[in-house]
Amino acid sequence: MSKIPRIYVALPILNESENINALINCLRLQSFSNFKVVVCVNQYDSWWQESDKIAICEDNIKSIELLKLENDLDIHIIDRSTNGTGWTSKKGGVGWARKTIMDYIVTISDKENIIVSIDADTYYPPDYLQSIFNYFYENKKAGGVAIPYYHKLNNDDTDRLILCYEIYMRYYLVNMIRINNPYSFTALGSAMAFPVWAYLKVGGLTPVSAGEDFYFLQKLVKSTSIGLWCPSVAHPSPRFSDRVDFGTGPALIKGNSGDWESYPNYHHRFFDEIEKTYGLFDDLFMNDITTPMDEFLEGQSKKKDIWKPLRNNYKDQKNFVRACSNKVDGLRILQFLRKQQATIEICDEEIIYDYLVCYCNDEIDDNLLSELEEFSYASSSVELLNKLRNFLFHKEMELRKKSI
Repeated sequence: MSKIPRIYVALPILNESENINALINCLRLQSFSNFKVVVCVNQYDSWWQESDKIAICEDNIKSIELLKLENDLDIHIIDRSTNGTGWTSKKGGVGWARKTIMDYIVTISDKENIIVSIDADTYYPPDYLQSIFNYFYENKKAGGVAIPYYHKLNNDDTDRLILCYEIYMRYYLVNMIRINNPYSFTALGSAMAFPVWAYLKVGGLTPVSAGEDFYFLQKLVKSTSIGLWCPSVAHPSPRFSDRVDFGTGPALIKGNSGDWESYPNYHHRFFDEIEKTYGLFDDLFMNDITTPMDEFLEGQSKKKDIWKPLRNNYKDQKNFVRACSNKVDGLRILQFLRKQQATIEICDEEIIYDYLVCYCNDEIDDNLLSELEEFSYASSSVELLNKLRNFLFHKEMELRKKSI
C-alpha cells in the first residue's frame, strides 16, 4: 500500500509577529492534520546595524520566540534573522526565503509529498489543506495548483485600492481562461501548491528580486501543468508594503498616489489576438503565415523570421507547437498586452464595461450593468467596486472549475 502524501507548509516571515498567533490558530484548525510547517524568519544581516531597520530585526526575534512556544504543531524554524545569520547583500528577500524553505523540504521529503506556499498575513479556512490534498490525490499528474483567493477588506481607505487591484487581476485571468491560454494563472506566493517531484523537475524556485511566484508557476506550465480549481479560498490581507518591486503591497502604494499605470485593464480584443496566434501554431509548422503577434515578437527578438529557428530545431509538429507556446509565454503575453494597450485611448472603465456587455451580458444582473455604465475607479462607491469584484470573483470561480 502506498504511503499517503504529507503536506509541507512553506512560510517565509519578515516583521510578522503581530500575525503569528492568528496564523497558528488557522493551522491548528485545519481538518487535514498530516502536515509539517517549515518557516524561514529572515532579513538582511546588515539591518542589525541600521537604525531604521533594527525594529524589524527585533520583531523577527519575537516571531522566532512565538514559534518556539507552539507545541501543537510540527514546526521547523530556519533562522536567517539572528545577528550573524541574515542574508548577505548578494542575496536576500522573500524569493530567497521561499527557495531556502523549499530546498530544505526536498531534502527531508518524499517526491510525492506536497509543498503548500503560504504567507503569515493570510487567513486560511479549516478545509484549506484538505482541499489541496484532495486536488493532488485526484490529479496525480498535475505539477501545481494556483489556488483561488479573495482579499479581506479593512473598512478603511485601503478598501478602494485593493478592490481596484483585485478587479485588474480578475479581469486579466477571466480573459486568459476565456481564450484557453496555458498561462492562465494568478501568481500569489500565499496561494500556490505543488508536489515535490514537480519542484525538482523544474530545478526549484528561482529567487528573483520580485515575482518569484510568477516565474515559478510559468516554469511549471512549461514543464508539466498546473490547475486552477480548489474549492477552498485563501484570504490575503491588503496592506501597504515595499518589500518587493511588484505585487499587492506596491500596487496599493502606487494606487494610493493615483498611479495605476502599471495595472491597466487590457482590451479584450488583444486577448483575442493572443488566442488567434496560439491557434496558428499548428499551421506555422508547415507554412510561413502571419500572426497578430509577429510584429511584437520580431521587435523583441530583433529578428524577422521568428518561427524558422523553431522549425529547424523541432522536426515534429507536437514539439514545435510546445516550443511556440514556451516562446510566447506568460511574460511575453503581458509585454504584448502592454504594448498593444498603448495604441488605444480608451479608459479602463470603458474597457471593463465593454467586456461585460460582450461576454457576460447573459450572466450579469441588469441593475448592476446599468450602475456600471458610468462607474469610476476613483469616484464610484466602494460598494459598487465590491459588487464588480464579486461578480468577477464568481465568474472566475466558474471558469476555474470548468478548467479541470
